[in-house]
Amino acid sequence: MQHVLRISRKIDYGLRAMIYLASIPMESVVPFREIARQMDVPEDFLAKILKTLVDQGLVKSTRGPHGGYALARTPADISFLDVIEAVEGPVALNVCLDGEDACGHSTACTMVDIWRQGQERMLDVYRQSRLSDLAFKATSDGQVGLVQLSLPATIASRPS
Repeated sequence: MQHVLRISRKIDYGLRAMIYLASIPMESVVPFREIARQMDVPEDFLAKILKTLVDQGLVKSTRGPHGGYALARTPADISFLDVIEAVEGPVALNVCLDGEDACGHSTACTMVDIWRQGQERMLDVYRQSRLSDLAFKATSDGQVGLVQLSLPATIASRPS
């Protein structure tokens, strides 16, 4: 079955990685392989997504043996929409809403207002959803993420 309004894997994996990063202490970094394992994301694809997120200023990378990735801003300052637009670009529910009159009928179209309302409601939900609201809460033994591995073994403190 075809799912017309399906979120891409790139967005899904980017959001998973960002939620994981929002779940660790801000002073910590985590290797991309650990993010991939914890969030069940293919490593090769995740590496490309993380590069994009670094380029867009949402993630910081640290090189070296204790290197890895961390959020560039606090989780409360990053919305679902920030991540979606960082990995895929601006959201347009329909071609008539992408800023250009691509279909040529938008001036006489009776659907364009419905598409616009739907898009605005959807984007409002994504704008208001913050990574801080979605972050995993560490368990009493310090575990976080889908796989629930222990933090001390998987996350290195950033060098000072």
